[in-house]
Amino acid sequence: MAAKKRNSNDIYQTLIKEINTPDMKPIYYLFGDEEFYLDQLLDKFSDVIQPHEKDFNFDLLYGQDISPAKALGAARSFPMMAEKRVLIIKNFLQIGKGAGSEGSIQDFISYIENPNPTCLLVLFDTGKPAGNTNLGKVLSKNKNVGYYQFEALPDYLIPDWVISWTKSHHKKTIEPAAAQLLAQFVGNNLQLLSTEIDKVCTFLDTSENVSEAAVKKIIGSYREYTAIELKEALMKRNLEQALYISEQMLQHTKTDTGEIIRLVGFFNSVFTNIWQIQRLAEKGKAKNQIQSELGIASAWYFNKLWDDASNFRYSDMPRVFEALLDADRSIKGFTTLDSTSILFLLVKRIIG
Repeated sequence: MAAKKRNSNDIYQTLIKEINTPDMKPIYYLFGDEEFYLDQLLDKFSDVIQPHEKDFNFDLLYGQDISPAKALGAARSFPMMAEKRVLIIKNFLQIGKGAGSEGSIQDFISYIENPNPTCLLVLFDTGKPAGNTNLGKVLSKNKNVGYYQFEALPDYLIPDWVISWTKSHHKKTIEPAAAQLLAQFVGNNLQLLSTEIDKVCTFLDTSENVSEAAVKKIIGSYREYTAIELKEALMKRNLEQALYISEQMLQHTKTDTGEIIRLVGFFNSVFTNIWQIQRLAEKGKAKNQIQSELGIASAWYFNKLWDDASNFRYSDMPRVFEALLDADRSIKGFTTLDSTSILFLLVKRIIG
């Protein structure tokens, strides 16, 4: 069986354990779409040296503002009254693109092959050099470089992430239902999620457990119905209840358009999860194999997804995704229908 691909949280946990150990590389190249982890790691690498040593031994530079010669000069310099210096460069691929910039980004190749052992060089960017270039090859393959990509976590892993982050950063246990609710309210923006988790855990303070009721109260949602209740009605194929909940949600929101956009995003995530499970089941995979392949740690959450998937057929998925796409286009102005009609039509088409 093929090894499960490591997600951004797995990579982050690996790096956290590696920092300030003999396994730490002299150079790191960290890139990708998930800015939350990149920001977290920038802070962690910044703290490799003590605060009183930073005046002479720490530099945070931006590629668009410096020349390759200046950056490499800083990397090759030795620490003052400290064992190590730290050089962090953000927007690394912008180095050398300014007019009259001294040197070339390719000049980093010789440094990567023979780095300064007393300097920790950490390079950040959203992308990477082309793999067929000399720089791309040396960054991704040289033993001196820790080369890691941070992709956005798929939606189905967000509740697990909430559980893990709450435990590791606040020493609290959040109920799976509460984690799912928080993920639904906030979405997959890890920075916003961590802020809401901070808020919830600070409010609860002495309590070691975070309940679904506490999440509802603290993040400011006092509405009787949420997208999760609407989802449950859809899964039961209860059209009357689903339409009633839809109407109530629109009556208690500040903006119909925003609410429907959020619902379309939420249900796109729900049915993507269902499709993933059905796709793997169609290949003959067992339930435990599917959970392992999707990388979902929480048995409670996976069982909820499994139950959801059992309410629809694999052949239903094209119709459902077409309904979601049409609703998204409609709310963005490609129809004369009002908001209520758009949502009601979506609900009816999903139920089928």
